[in-house]
Amino acid sequence: MHMIYLFYLVFLIVAELIYFKIADHFNIIDKPNHRSSHAVITIRGGGIVFPISVFIWFICSGFQYPLFAGGLFLISAVSFVDDVKNISRRLRLAIHIIAMALVFWQLHLFAFNWLILIGIFFFFTGVINAYNFMDGINGITGVYSLVLLLSLLWINQYKFHFVDTNLLVAGVIGVMVFNFFNFRKKAVCFAGDSGSISMAFIICFLLVKLIVLTDNLTYILLLAVYGVDAVSTIAIRLYRKENIFQAHRSHLYQLLVNEKGYQHLTVASLYGIAQIIITILLLNMPVWNPYEIIGIFLITILIIYILIRSNINIHQTERPTTINS
Repeated sequence: MHMIYLFYLVFLIVAELIYFKIADHFNIIDKPNHRSSHAVITIRGGGIVFPISVFIWFICSGFQYPLFAGGLFLISAVSFVDDVKNISRRLRLAIHIIAMALVFWQLHLFAFNWLILIGIFFFFTGVINAYNFMDGINGITGVYSLVLLLSLLWINQYKFHFVDTNLLVAGVIGVMVFNFFNFRKKAVCFAGDSGSISMAFIICFLLVKLIVLTDNLTYILLLAVYGVDAVSTIAIRLYRKENIFQAHRSHLYQLLVNEKGYQHLTVASLYGIAQIIITILLLNMPVWNPYEIIGIFLITILIIYILIRSNINIHQTERPTTINS
């Protein structure tokens, strides 16, 4: 088994290096703009290693979860094309819906009440968009995803077995390879839509599967830090009557980097540590009403979020900018 994991690691490193050559040749790069928190041209789409790691597992596992794999292929493919050349929102939305429908079918969710289906659909959509919005500084997507996948791996091994362990391990290896190139002061590559959106899709599949099988909604708190930052930022921008689809640098992690001057890797690590603390507390909570647990955690996190944000002197960097993304 260890040899298989070593194969995963070597294959993914080679695949990432080959992708860098391709991206450099076809000019698949991220140029700094008014929204960016980086200052140099960097290869975009290095997160393609995330779906590749799952596809390797899919083949080695004897083609488990084929509908999930098909959905992941669709959503990562359209996201990669969008990294190379902007495509219409309607096409992206259509592919996303088809990909989600495949996962719903894979997990037998269509047997559920239609209200639950709508809730899961909005959960998928929210997580995918949040992951995309939060992918703005070096290290944050890789660190947060690593924390999430390791938490799910621990749950799968010691608390409730809900998925093939090798899928989680493959995901962890993929993130570690990406972090090697991204968790740096000067990143070699960024995740791109192909990375952030495909990772969000993978996380959604795993979390929904876990929640459905355990009937325990509190596992949604494994995404608490990202969730509070993303939702609170949207709420603040709506309150200010700003266009939430317009490029901006209003997320807390962006303010910490651009206003407070913290290093990218410091902020990314703080987000990961915060989620680790929440996860440890969650897994050691007594058996209460899940809605009470979720409420207590989210209110506490929101208060901390507001206190931190209120101590940041916000200047021009938080104002929306009109750019082509």
